Amino acid sequence: MTTDPLVVFTPSGKRGHFPTGTPILTAARQLGVDLDSVCGGRGICSKCQITPGYGEFSKHGVTAKDGALSDWNSVEQRYKDKRGLIDGRRLGCQATVQGDIVIDVPPESQVHRQVVRKAASAREMIMDPAVRPYYVEVAEPDMHTPTGDLERLAQALKDQWGIEEVEAGISVLRRLQPMLRKGKWTATVVLHKGHQDKAHRILGIAPGYFDRPLYGLAIDLGSTTIAAHLTDLRTGEVAASSGIMNPQIRFGEDLMSRVSYSMMNPGGDVEMTTAVRTALNALIGTLKAESGVKPQQIMEAVFVCNPVMHHLLLGIDPVELGQAPFALATSGSLSLHAADIELDTINEAARIFILPCIAGHVGADAAAVALSEAPNEQDELTLVVDVGTNAEILLGNKTQVLACSSPTGPAFEGAQISSGQRAAPGAIERIEIDPVTKEPRFQVIGMGLWSNEPGFEAAIAATGVTGICGSGIIEAVAEMRMAGLLDSKGLIGSPEQTGTPRCILEGRTHSYVIYDGTADGGPLITVTQTDIRAIQLAKSALYAGARLLMDEMGTDTVDRVVLAGAFGAHISPKHAMVLGMIPDVPLDKVTSAGNAAGTGARMALCSVAARTSIEKTVRDITKVETAIEPKFQEHFVNANAIPHATDPFTILRSNTPLPDALFNTQGSDDGGGRRRRRRA
Repeated sequence: MTTDPLVVFTPSGKRGHFPTGTPILTAARQLGVDLDSVCGGRGICSKCQITPGYGEFSKHGVTAKDGALSDWNSVEQRYKDKRGLIDGRRLGCQATVQGDIVIDVPPESQVHRQVVRKAASAREMIMDPAVRPYYVEVAEPDMHTPTGDLERLAQALKDQWGIEEVEAGISVLRRLQPMLRKGKWTATVVLHKGHQDKAHRILGIAPGYFDRPLYGLAIDLGSTTIAAHLTDLRTGEVAASSGIMNPQIRFGEDLMSRVSYSMMNPGGDVEMTTAVRTALNALIGTLKAESGVKPQQIMEAVFVCNPVMHHLLLGIDPVELGQAPFALATSGSLSLHAADIELDTINEAARIFILPCIAGHVGADAAAVALSEAPNEQDELTLVVDVGTNAEILLGNKTQVLACSSPTGPAFEGAQISSGQRAAPGAIERIEIDPVTKEPRFQVIGMGLWSNEPGFEAAIAATGVTGICGSGIIEAVAEMRMAGLLDSKGLIGSPEQTGTPRCILEGRTHSYVIYDGTADGGPLITVTQTDIRAIQLAKSALYAGARLLMDEMGTDTVDRVVLAGAFGAHISPKHAMVLGMIPDVPLDKVTSAGNAAGTGARMALCSVAARTSIEKTVRDITKVETAIEPKFQEHFVNANAIPHATDPFTILRSNTPLPDALFNTQGSDDGGGRRRRRRA
């Protein structure tokens, strides 16, 4: 029996087998993949652009070989000649399936664009930037004292500003002489001096007195999303913020999948480095278009990222991070030229600063969170959790700060969930279930009405209800637990056990129906037993990491919990606690820090002193490696229960009902099928 080729779409994770010759656009439509098209597949509109991925994708169980798509055709060539097509892209209406393939749908090809929720958090910045302008009057050249223009400029800076040592790159030297003469020997010089630099570096020069604003970029390079804030280096104000999906998702949704891709595919690390650098330049282009800022005005960029992203940004193969002892190429901060990482959309003399990493899997993003939230300055024992595909966790106070990372995976972001999707208009983001009637009501991204309120159907006419995003799936599972649809072990009950026909039989287990739009050609949105298991695994990894740090600190309780990250900002504290993602504390002691890593990046961009501070803080943080801690597995297993198998969660239970239902699948009288026999 011949099996049709397997097609896997990212970032949705949707997959299916299709006969040879099936257009990619057709496969996408049949799977409900969000791939745009206006021209009906004639190769005119270019809305259906896709990026095929070749090589071994262990995460997806796919090896995509050359020839997995049909050859480049004349329609694609005609479009590229007339309107341009990014190298590596294909038109989904023209490329047909010839073998197993992984297909990435870039953001611009998606009908419902990703909402990258990493806006800049409100924070007053202490301004002490590395980049500053200086007005100088330079001595004219004199044949009797034959010194170069650069040397006389350096002398002027010393005499007029007390700056002892300067240096300049070739791009500045090319502009130096015409600028000095145009300004009649007066100039405004832009200098950069980092916290570890001995000399000031000249980044730019303009004739005469020049009062144009200077800007910097604070960039949070995450495994799923990239967020950037274009910041005024005089005031600290954010001129524009934007974000995009990290295109590396097509190589693997989680970090270890990308490390694995690099291991199994020669040159895979180079592919991923090229992809992320291309995306960064595109993102900066968007910020410039929104703000009207010119490339020459952007003088510095500060990056925060996890260790795998850190290495791939720098063009370093992350293979060593895939195996103990998880050695970093360097854990120190880095100061580079923009050209070193191929950022060609900012000033060519611009500088790059990358915050230090804490340890093997606790990176510069965790350092930025520590800078922003300062657990080392708190009297209360504070747990800071940056929730994402890979969670960074900090626990500490003025006495000590501990850190670890925990591999939660992409389930919290809607991936690997049957009706899951990234956060986009039409995705369910909030849900409530009536504990008596078991009926749900929900809100979708892009509007404020609940689904049972008048006007809801008209309001969603443009987008429809398309799926459920990460914050929505967390609330759904927690609400099912509070409504008695789900027992403490994570098993969904039958209609007879729960009292609602919304619990439907699917195979040997049950699913809960949130929304049924099939009558109008829409989706059936359910929470399946497999979805519950994916959320249990993710939240167990998160809680186990926090619990390890609590063990190390010698405590069973914390005083305060801070949910950081764009995703953390949209999590309901109550639902997170019902799920057992975080330890039991009073709900008023659970706060959101928003995009704390991005805030830390902005702090480092605006203040040289902040860079000195985080260098010291990182040295003082104690790293706990979850991968080699014997108790991690024990904590992980206990955390599988909802909220927990052994931790009592007495504060939560004192004000939140958690029914003691216990469902099982034994027998068939309740429609549940047979219990699966455990393997020995």
